[in-house]
Amino acid sequence: MKALLLIAHGSRRQRSNDEVIELADKLKSECAEHYDIVQAAFLELADILIADGIENCVNDGATHITVLPYFLNSGRHVTEDIPHDIDVVRPKFPDVQIFIADHIGASSAMIGMLRTAAIANQ
Repeated sequence: MKALLLIAHGSRRQRSNDEVIELADKLKSECAEHYDIVQAAFLELADILIADGIENCVNDGATHITVLPYFLNSGRHVTEDIPHDIDVVRPKFPDVQIFIADHIGASSAMIGMLRTAAIANQ
């Protein structure tokens, strides 16, 4: 089974974390043909950290997990912290493939979204 794990920074403000969880819930139907499981987890400041998210996906039957960093820039969190957290938990699940996708800010779709937002707010 394939899983998509959406990783956000995490916030002390619970409503911000809830928004990410709601986004993951919306992605479930949009990605259903590619992923059996879609969940959210956080780098810090939240209840479900990256290791918890990976474990939850595995417990739900995932054998392949794509980690999608919900970050705009390739700062330290994207280039160091997320890969480190995954490397720490990876030995616990040797039969599970864990792949880190490019952060969303690297997507070519960002230009279209920015353009749409700029025009909508004229």
